[in-house]
Amino acid sequence: MKERVARLKAIRKLIKTKKIESQESLLGFLEQENFAVTQATLSRDLKLLKVGKVPDGNDGYVYSLPGEEEERLESEQTVIQDFLRGYISIDYSGNMVVIKTYSGHADAVCLAVDSLAFDEILGTITGRDNCVFCCLREGVNGEDFIDSLKLRIPELDD
Repeated sequence: MKERVARLKAIRKLIKTKKIESQESLLGFLEQENFAVTQATLSRDLKLLKVGKVPDGNDGYVYSLPGEEEERLESEQTVIQDFLRGYISIDYSGNMVVIKTYSGHADAVCLAVDSLAFDEILGTITGRDNCVFCCLREGVNGEDFIDSLKLRIPELDD
């Protein structure tokens, strides 16, 4: 019984801290945590925990605990507001995007971009206090990124 309680706790923690898209991937994480679990047992555990799948904000779905979707949406709205409060303009050249920010807002804007977890972004770097650099993945250009950004943040000015 102790094993089951510990396993359920581990499943909750993994779902809260990682983007898990499938039972196979969750099984892998559980193995890393030293839990030997069959797929059937995992299915029963997920049902017991009332785990569901919710959109990940891109084109996939991830596991979510009850009540977590509302928290995620609320958190995403806060992140979007941080971005909108801090940015001045966005420009790009090739696969590099520069987001100019009000003085002292670069960290908040960069954190917002990172938190929104755009698939198009390879990585971000903040300037001293008034710009964010985003390096885009191979084959993605600045226009593609700005289109994705506007889908996630419709209030974004052109």
